[in-house]
Parts: sequence; structure tokens; C-alpha cells
Amino acid sequence: MLNYDVERAVVGPLVPAGTALDLWQDRALVSVVGFKFLSTRVLGVAVPFHRDFEEVNLRFYVRRDGPGADARRGVVFVRELVPRAAIAGLARLAYNEPYRAVPMRSVVPATPVEAPGRLTYEWRTGAAWQRLAATAAGAPAVPEPGSEADFITEHHWGYTRQRDGSTVEYEVTHPVWRVWSAADPVLAADVVELCGRAFAPALTRPPVSALIAEGSPVAVYPPRRLA
Repeated sequence: MLNYDVERAVVGPLVPAGTALDLWQDRALVSVVGFKFLSTRVLGVAVPFHRDFEEVNLRFYVRRDGPGADARRGVVFVRELVPRAAIAGLARLAYNEPYRAVPMRSVVPATPVEAPGRLTYEWRTGAAWQRLAATAAGAPAVPEPGSEADFITEHHWGYTRQRDGSTVEYEVTHPVWRVWSAADPVLAADVVELCGRAFAPALTRPPVSALIAEGSPVAVYPPRRLA
């Protein structure tokens, strides 16, 4: 997870109706995240050749406040890359998420909790391979409540603007992840082609922070439209 400061004017127009930017110490952040789906099931069914695959995404953070309830802290995806056209098509159909299918590959240790090492996710557009990478540093730990790592990893809702301007909300549940600090972070990508010219000033600078999370079983629930 490579995290960058971004101007509010860049992400503000992308905030779905019914939500507001969720700021970290009065700063808007975007994150470039690489991870692997393993043993994936859809409605409890494992789809052959679509169980284990990479994803790289660009996201920012929002919240939905409700009377008499805690705020629901969530993410909005600007771009999501996966290696299978069927996965991208299903996600666009069910959630209207901005998925795109591209060739992908990764180098990720089989047992990251014991030996994190260097993690690398790559994707290809045209003839060029692009890359997201970092090396775990130190020992993993549960993020301190209120820390930046806690802010980045503990957003358990997804919000997506629909074609008619409405918003769908879906819940994502997982246990608290331990995280490592990340050394030597690299984002070598065509940012303009990936997510648009507006994000280039933020994503062509060094990240303000980087971390590696151990991951866990995750459940993604069906979407519901906000009133």
C-alpha cells in the first residue's frame, strides 16, 4: 500500500452522493494497492481458473455519517486492474466498479508473515510492463488506533457512483491486519494512462508512507443502493 497526498480538488468531484471525503489529519490521501485474491468464491461457488489472481487498484477514502450511528468509513476506487476479463466484467455489472483486465504477474512470498521479503506486482498495457513494489521492514504489528496505518487499513465499506448519479454501498469484513513498514517503495507506471492526468502530480512524487499488510480471509457483501 503506497499512500500519497492529493489535492482535494482532484478527488472531490469523484466523491459519491451521500458520502464525504474522509481526511487523515486534514489531508486527502490516495493509495495504490497491490494484493492477491486466493481461493476466491462467488456466492459460495469456486469458479475454475478464477480463484487465485492479482489486483492493483487506486483508491481514496470517504465516510458516510448517519444520525445515531458511527460513521461508515469506506473507499472509492478510481481504477482496478485484474488479469481476467470475466472478473472485470462481473465487477462492472454487479457494482459498476472501474475494473480493467490487463496481463498481470506478481512475486509474493508464499508465507509473508514469516518471510515478507520483496513484494512486486506488475501489469502490462501495450508493450510495457508497469510495476508496484516494496520490501517489508521490521516486525509486523497491529496498527495503533488512530494511526495512519489504522486509517489506511480499517475502511470496511465500498462506495460506488452509478451511471444515474446514485450511490451503492457494500460492506467488506476482515479481521484487523498486522502491518509492516515498507522500505524502497516503487511505483513505475504510466499514471496518466492508468487513472487520468489529474492524478499525475500526486502519483509521480514519492509516497508519503508505505506499508505491507498480511491479509486474511475477506468477505464482500452484495451492494445496496443508498436512498
